[in-house]
Amino acid sequence: MSLRVNEIFFSIQGESSYAGYPCAFVRLTGCNLRCSYCDTQYAYEEGTWLEISDIERKVTSLNCRLVEITGGEPLIQKETPELIKKLLDQEFTVLLETNGSQDIGVVDERCVRILDIKCPSSGESGNNDLENLGKMTPHDEIKFVILNRKDYEYAKLILTSSILTQNHLKPPFLSPVFGKIDPETLAQWILEDHLDVRLQIQLHKLIWGPERKGV
Repeated sequence: MSLRVNEIFFSIQGESSYAGYPCAFVRLTGCNLRCSYCDTQYAYEEGTWLEISDIERKVTSLNCRLVEITGGEPLIQKETPELIKKLLDQEFTVLLETNGSQDIGVVDERCVRILDIKCPSSGESGNNDLENLGKMTPHDEIKFVILNRKDYEYAKLILTSSILTQNHLKPPFLSPVFGKIDPETLAQWILEDHLDVRLQIQLHKLIWGPERKGV
């Protein structure tokens, strides 16, 4: 059983509630969306087929118990849930970064599923599968990437969903598109509206810059 892998690397987690922790990353190849601000276009096509056992060995060699499966979009490869399960069974803490268009119900609930709900500026908001909100557990996470006021208002609309409170989900993350909107602007909107959210800055880009791969 194999997966097409773009890169496997060891870095500092730059996003989510795990930001700042050392993390082993498995970036899978392929994505079904084409977001306007995508920062990993190199993962659309580039990659090598690896057996799941080989991926496990490589991750283990990095000597880090926190692992993120990312992309691209990991869930367009049907073997991804099996990789996640195997890592969980080895007692890794596993994060999954997913673009919100795929069914997260196929993923083991022990995994921290980070759902990226696409806002209008991405050009892909019509592909959000909002039924995923009802499948989330209290340790899963939601993020919105914000480019402008329209995106912010869209995120606010989603945040009014009763599902978010019924499932006792964590406060979602609002993340400004790096280099495209001043984080201060987004911070001010959040403060003005007293939103129960967390402002997220991409830590890895502050450390190494926005162009470097493998971080």
